Amino acid sequence: MIRAEKKYEIHDVRKGYANRTLYINLSNNEITIKSVSDEMKEKFIGGKGFDLWIMWNSLPNDRIVKWNDPENEICISSGPLGGNIFYPGSGKSIVTAISPLTGIIIDSNVGGYFGPYLKFSGFDVIEIQGKADKDVIIYIDGIKGLIQIEEVEDSDKLSEYSHELTQQLTERYASDENEKQRISVVSSGPGAKYTKWGMLNFSWFVRGRNWGSSKQAGRGGIGTVFRDKNLKALVCRSPKVTINSNKPADLETARELGKAHSQEIIRLDPKQNEMRRVGTGHLPDIMNVTDLLPTENFRFGMHKQISGKDIPYSREVMRKIYSGKEGADGCWIGCTVSCSHYTEGHTVLTGPFKSNKVIVDGPEYETIAGCGSNWGVWDPKWVLETNFYCDTYGLDTISVGTGIAFVMECYEEGILNKEITGGLELNFGNAEAALELIHQMAKGKGFGIIVGQGIREMKKNFVENYGADPQFLNDIGMEHKGLEFSEYITKESLAQQGGYGLALKGPQHDEAWLIFDDQIRNSIPSFEDKAMALRWFPLWRTWFGLNGLCKLPWNDIQPESQANYPIKDPKTGQLVRAKIPDHVEWYAKYYSAVTGRISTPDDLIVMSERVYNFQRIFNIRLGQGLREGDSNLPYRAMGPVTILEYESRQKRYDGQLQELGIDVSDKPTDEKIKILRKYREDQYLKLQEAVYKERGWNQNGCPTIEKVRELGLDFDDIIKIIRPYQ
Repeated sequence: MIRAEKKYEIHDVRKGYANRTLYINLSNNEITIKSVSDEMKEKFIGGKGFDLWIMWNSLPNDRIVKWNDPENEICISSGPLGGNIFYPGSGKSIVTAISPLTGIIIDSNVGGYFGPYLKFSGFDVIEIQGKADKDVIIYIDGIKGLIQIEEVEDSDKLSEYSHELTQQLTERYASDENEKQRISVVSSGPGAKYTKWGMLNFSWFVRGRNWGSSKQAGRGGIGTVFRDKNLKALVCRSPKVTINSNKPADLETARELGKAHSQEIIRLDPKQNEMRRVGTGHLPDIMNVTDLLPTENFRFGMHKQISGKDIPYSREVMRKIYSGKEGADGCWIGCTVSCSHYTEGHTVLTGPFKSNKVIVDGPEYETIAGCGSNWGVWDPKWVLETNFYCDTYGLDTISVGTGIAFVMECYEEGILNKEITGGLELNFGNAEAALELIHQMAKGKGFGIIVGQGIREMKKNFVENYGADPQFLNDIGMEHKGLEFSEYITKESLAQQGGYGLALKGPQHDEAWLIFDDQIRNSIPSFEDKAMALRWFPLWRTWFGLNGLCKLPWNDIQPESQANYPIKDPKTGQLVRAKIPDHVEWYAKYYSAVTGRISTPDDLIVMSERVYNFQRIFNIRLGQGLREGDSNLPYRAMGPVTILEYESRQKRYDGQLQELGIDVSDKPTDEKIKILRKYREDQYLKLQEAVYKERGWNQNGCPTIEKVRELGLDFDDIIKIIRPYQ
């Protein structure tokens, strides 16, 4: 049944913008088309910037909106550079909402075709508010110029499982076999309904295997918000995409830049990280060798028996697991990185699809580390199993991985037992028990529902109901601001501790991945070095999220000229080599060629700085976003919590204490842990102060009025929010 319908006139995209947004309210079935102003493009650029500005103006400002209030919104936007098929990595979108885990804005970067297809169908952003009383599908037809809200009928017989639902809706909305590639579906699954770890699958149809693959907007429970609104799916049917669909201001220059970058990738990638063959699957053995691979709830940084050599998730192992061939599986048209690998023919071991042979989209590094090494599981078949079920149940593998790792340590410490877990033996290494928790999350039953509320809620539960020590749980529970950590050991990297603790949405590496420069290259040794890096890198990475771009072409295949750059600029002392200057220059030229807005690399940083500070202020409006929220990292992110951890690296830690002038010869391990802890926590606080100063924030962690005016954000309602904290 069609609940609401609106026809619209299709306009060409101009200089990367459709110049319209789509508003849908599921409570009253309202469909409204709004214009994009020049000021909105100038100040907020696109992508996350558009999402945040729209939410700022649409959410009630007289109270704090909760994640499950009807007023909460889901916004999806690509960006002015999104959808180009001649420049690598131009298929990204950003999804925003108020997170069930954190209570503040979550933004999640995702591939797949929906964002570009939405723009080419006429809209820079889709903004969804309200709640439907029954499951509905939002359908956008960019060929006919038609928007519909459709009620899901029992007779539709649509699957609750995301991988099946994607195939069903691709078939349903494609007019024929040749049109399936013009359909993109956004959906979740039953796990999103019953947990706070829900994610969204964004699909693209792969003709060669007759299958709708997906990329995930995973972080912060966006899929949970989606299902709370009784959204079954979003579907977009796009016009044909061409090299001129974005109508760049200077198509020839934009194409030449894309050609040069693509040729560089094809030439250099086989010599570097092999993204086109193994993608992020090249990372686990590198992380293991460098003691950075999360193992057994971040207690260790490598396999206990296999150090300094390949592990069962090595590049060579992953090369055999992934199907297809080099460069064959990009998540957007024309992306030469093509890192989106898949595994064909996995025989399901558990659950409702047991014994079926299925396609698994991945696994990516974060899933391998989170649901493999961090559980003490070293058999790839269980990672594939977890990957498949999390995707089809609509669950974020990072939160699932980190959350269940926390549960396993609690079980081994005697905080939990079989009576509490419903008979599950949740020791490290027990992949089958972990899978049972995941199945329970999808059914809304059992101990899995307690786990699926996230580590922050589990800590409260275990203290109140099972008498756990709150300090110990805070030390080992790897969440911050309510969001579970992504998969890197940060104990020896103060910069990466800041990269997690000072991130706007919580500990996700997409803002600042500095661990190699800090710990391996040792190129940012001082507080000032780290603080400068913790200003520039979050801003630069934010810029990709404003424009519909993937960061991997910038970062993971580096030009040969990179070797000629000093690590630091001899005049300013700022880190140079990690910025990859040639690529930064290319992106400035690319942005200029598409939008017609002539820009330098410094201009790009200012664009991001404006949006970054705006998001910080939005968090303050939502009752958070100040100094207190940036402090209180779980101590395990900083150093060893337990005697087992300390003694596993005793030579390292004793040496560090001796460098501080402390005689360790007569001190028991627990005393050494306390001394080291005091030092490391003090170091983090000093870094926090240095970063605030570098970012133009006061010691409350609030952007100053001077900074807001400098960025052109001195709107009355923004000044009103921040004035009490000056």
